[in-house]
Amino acid sequence: MQAQPKSGSGQVVAGKSPGNESKGMWLGLIGVAVFSLTLPFTRIAVAELNPAFVAFGRAVVAGLCSLALLLWMRAPRPNAQQLRGLVITALGVVVGFPLFSSIAMRYVPAAQGAVVVGLLPLATALFGALRFGERPSAGFWLAALAGSAIVIGFALREGGGSFHLADFALFAAVVTAAMGYAEGGRLSQSMGGQQVIAWALVVSLPVTAPVSAWLAWEYGVSASPASWLAFGYVSLFSMFIGFFFWYKGLALGGIARVGQVQLLQPFMSLLGAAVIAGEALDASNLLFALAVIAVVGVGRRMAVRR
Repeated sequence: MQAQPKSGSGQVVAGKSPGNESKGMWLGLIGVAVFSLTLPFTRIAVAELNPAFVAFGRAVVAGLCSLALLLWMRAPRPNAQQLRGLVITALGVVVGFPLFSSIAMRYVPAAQGAVVVGLLPLATALFGALRFGERPSAGFWLAALAGSAIVIGFALREGGGSFHLADFALFAAVVTAAMGYAEGGRLSQSMGGQQVIAWALVVSLPVTAPVSAWLAWEYGVSASPASWLAFGYVSLFSMFIGFFFWYKGLALGGIARVGQVQLLQPFMSLLGAAVIAGEALDASNLLFALAVIAVVGVGRRMAVRR
């Protein structure tokens, strides 16, 4: 295997070869497939469990699994620079997205949330460009903005012409997730996808564990087996295993490029919501999702300089 070049900071730079990009896209697709069921399962979990408990509790479960994994791997401790990046990653994907999406799923169908999450490719590309020097072409930005306009139009249509609290919660979930995706993707170039999400979860435990315990005491944890099964999925797969593939894909193929794989997530989530949560698969929802896929798919073909 050809050695990868290194930057002056000692971090491995993701390869720019077509082979690396293709592998990154496939790994990203696996991660998206895992993430696509997050909103349907979250909606099932928060129907009986407190939304904040679902958000912080799943981070605790995943954090304990991460601690065991790091001990088994005998993983080195992150240095000061990596620790700062891990804190940003944790704020985005360990706290921000789970909390805001859990709140939103109390009030809107998973199908609506799935299409709003279609904003993630654009938001992730923005963070990649602002923080890490990726330079998508003008065509890429135009396609991504067009897809975002469709998503906002869908949210307004579903909300009767105005935004509601749940819509703003969904948009906050998108922004925080994009921040965590971009930061974690960069860290994966030097730490590997497994260690990035594992350390982010472990770093969060001093906050997530006591908050979860208080929420469990305050609101109770009485729920049906279906709710606990949904909680288990978002804890082990959405919060832990899915990131192994996702961060590795971002590291290999680039944050903006692989981030566009998420254009498939709304469609996958709509199907998941229909099968898992029993939500009606409305034709208009599918049309909006397909429109997002088509428009952002055009952006997939546009140049991105790394």
